[in-house]
Amino acid sequence: MSKTVTEENILTRFLVPVFLVFVCPPFAMLMWHVNVNLDGSFAKLYNELVANGLLSVITNVWWAHFFGSAVAWKMIGIFAGLQLLLMRILPGKKFTGTITPMGNLPVYKDNGLASYIITFALFFGCSLGLGWFEPSIVYDNFGDILGALNFTALGFCLLLYFKGRFAPSSTDNGSTGNFLFDYYWGTELYPRILGWDVKQFTNCRFGMTGWAIAVTSFAFAQAHIYGKADWSIIISAALIVIYLFKFFIWESGYMRSMDIIVDRAGFYICWGCLVWVPAVYTSPVMFMVKHPVGLPLWAAALIFAGGLGSIFLNYWADRQRQVVRSTNGKTTIWGEEPVLIHAHYTTETGEKKKNLLLASGFWGISSHFHYVPEIMSAFFWSCATGFSFFAPFFYVIFLTILLTHRAFRDEAKCSKKYGEYWEEYRELVPYKIIPGVI
Repeated sequence: MSKTVTEENILTRFLVPVFLVFVCPPFAMLMWHVNVNLDGSFAKLYNELVANGLLSVITNVWWAHFFGSAVAWKMIGIFAGLQLLLMRILPGKKFTGTITPMGNLPVYKDNGLASYIITFALFFGCSLGLGWFEPSIVYDNFGDILGALNFTALGFCLLLYFKGRFAPSSTDNGSTGNFLFDYYWGTELYPRILGWDVKQFTNCRFGMTGWAIAVTSFAFAQAHIYGKADWSIIISAALIVIYLFKFFIWESGYMRSMDIIVDRAGFYICWGCLVWVPAVYTSPVMFMVKHPVGLPLWAAALIFAGGLGSIFLNYWADRQRQVVRSTNGKTTIWGEEPVLIHAHYTTETGEKKKNLLLASGFWGISSHFHYVPEIMSAFFWSCATGFSFFAPFFYVIFLTILLTHRAFRDEAKCSKKYGEYWEEYRELVPYKIIPGVI
C-alpha cells in the first residue's frame, strides 16, 4: 500500500508538475509557430526539430518574442487594466461561491456579462469607429503577445507562491514543502490582491474575454490578407464569441466549479488562463487565418446551427442545476419534480453542511453530461475548415482529455465529500459522461 501511495505522490507531486511547468511554456510558443509559420503542420515542426534540434527551434521561435515588444506590452497593459477597472466600477449583484474546506465563503460581484459587452464595444469603437488601430492587431502581434504573457505569467505565479506562503487572503492556504509542486498547484485557494479576486481576473476577465477578442481579431486578419473573410472563420469566431457570451451569463456558476473551488491559484490555473488559453484555445481560428477553404453558405449554416445547438444544450444543463439549488429544489425539471438527494457533509473545521444533488434532467443522464455538448461545440467551430488538417482539432482533443480527467477528479472529490450520499447518487446515475460508455 505504501508503495502505491509513494508512486502516486511521485507522479502527481513531481513528474506531472515537472513535465507541465517545463514543457507547456515552450509548447505554447510552438503552437503559435505551427499555426502561423508552418501552415498548421506538425509534420513540418517535426522535420524542423530533426533538422535543427529541439533547443535550437525553441530558442529561435521563443527567444525572438521572449520579452514581447513595446506594442504587445502596451496592448496587454491596456487590456488588463481595462478588465481590472471594469471588475471594480461596474455594478453587479453580489453572490457567494462554495464554502471552502476551512469554512470561508468567497464573495464576488456578478458583472462579467456587462464587462464582456463593453470590452467588445470598445474594441470595435476604437478600431472600426475611430481608426486608432487595425482590428487585426491581435493577430499581427500575437507572437510578441504570447512571449510577453509567458514571461509575465511565470513571474506572476511565483508572486502568488510567496503571497500564499507569507500574506494569504484567507485560511485556505498552505505549503507541502515541495517548492515545485507548490508553484505548480499554488499555495492559496482564493487569493485577492488590492481587493481583486485573482482567479476571477485570470480565468474569466483576462482569459475568457481575451479568447473572444483574439478570435475576432483573427477573422479580421484573414479579411485583411485575402480581401475578405471566409465563412469558415466567420462562423468559428462567432460560435466562440457566443459560447463565451453564454459563459459570462453563467459566470456565477463557474465560480462554483472545480477550477475555482478545488484548484489553487498557481501555475496550473493562472498560467493556464493567461497563456495556454490564448495559445491553444484560439488555435482552430488561428489556423484558419491562412487557410480559407471557400466554405459554401449552406455548409456554414449547418455547422453554425450544430454549434449553436451544442452551446444551448450546455447552457441548459448548467442552468438546470443552478435553478434547483437557487430554489432549494422547489422547481420542475422537464415538467416534473426534480429527483434530489439531500446530501450532508462536514467541512475540515467541523461545520455541518448540506447540499442538493440533482439526479434528473440532464443530470440524470450522467453526472457530467454537460461535457458532451461542450466538446461538440468545440468540434463544430473547429471542423469548419474541413478534415484535411490535424491542427484545427488539437484543441478538441485536448478538451476531451481535460474534461474526462476532470470528471474522474470530480468523482473522487464528491465521493470523499458526500460519502454514502454519493453512493446513493451513483445508484441513480451510474455514468460520468456518456451513458453506457463512461
